[in-house]
Amino acid sequence: MDDASTAPESRDVVVIGAGPAGLSAALVLGRARRSVTVVDAGSPRNACSAALHGFLTRDGTAPGDFLAVARREVSGYGVEIVADEAIAVVVEDAAEPTLRVELAGGRRLRARRVVVASGIVDELPDVAGLAERWGSEVLHCPYCHGYEVRDRPLVVLAGSTEGAVNQALLLRQWSQDVTVVTHDAGPVDDDGARLLAARGVRVVPGRARELVTGEDGTSAVVLDDGTRVACGAVFVAPRFRLNSAALEGLGARTVTSDMGTALETDDEGRTSVPGVWAAGNVVDLSCQVLGAAELGSRAAIGINGELALADAHAAAGLLEPAQRRQ
Repeated sequence: MDDASTAPESRDVVVIGAGPAGLSAALVLGRARRSVTVVDAGSPRNACSAALHGFLTRDGTAPGDFLAVARREVSGYGVEIVADEAIAVVVEDAAEPTLRVELAGGRRLRARRVVVASGIVDELPDVAGLAERWGSEVLHCPYCHGYEVRDRPLVVLAGSTEGAVNQALLLRQWSQDVTVVTHDAGPVDDDGARLLAARGVRVVPGRARELVTGEDGTSAVVLDDGTRVACGAVFVAPRFRLNSAALEGLGARTVTSDMGTALETDDEGRTSVPGVWAAGNVVDLSCQVLGAAELGSRAAIGINGELALADAHAAAGLLEPAQRRQ
């Protein structure tokens, strides 16, 4: 039993992560007059980018400015935003359900539902100089950044043959000078080679050793054999991993693909763990800011509907369907 001084504070919903997905969920839930706390460790994935793109009415906005506006809007509906890291989520009662969220700073929150929206971490190729230029000269999404590097010489650093071919063909929309460096991938097959040749894309075999900038300001990818491939930007295909220590030991089912690992959810955002929902890149590894916000909104609508039904059952003195099945 918890004594009064250590008892967790109760909330309808705790949201882990204050990116577009988490804040969108919090906005909908706050407007639904739910008690909500958002816990955020303060390391947004797109902090290294100069601007976000493809979000109608917010195209070109700096990520920090976007989040500042979102936080102000969410706070206006009574949502609490806490600068801390969620280190554990514990299922106290699977039937209700009831969950406990442990924070690194020692605070504990008890919630009827939890939304995991903590995003993902990009695992970049091990090439010297690459990580330092991530988000500026080193990119991964043509739709996010292709326009900003249009008409420059672009290099695709291949992680897989199929992925590199597809990425290079996409990038031809923004530049006539596109080169594929095979790096970790095998040789391009005949079909892929024909497609690339038809679009004027060069293929350079070999492993990349480093990304350098010369005295004249020109960047280049240097291969193990010393070959230099000039570039204005490098596109890579990172592997993605979930960014949440709180998920460890929870046992939520995941889905693994060529891109990495995501949480398995239903169409509304329910995970395999009772009471735990998820939204954003933890669910869809490829979604952009606009898509992440939509997934957060969808999860919040589902949660509020579920809680409204639970409240009605409680008021009527009836067991919820899930409890009757126990």
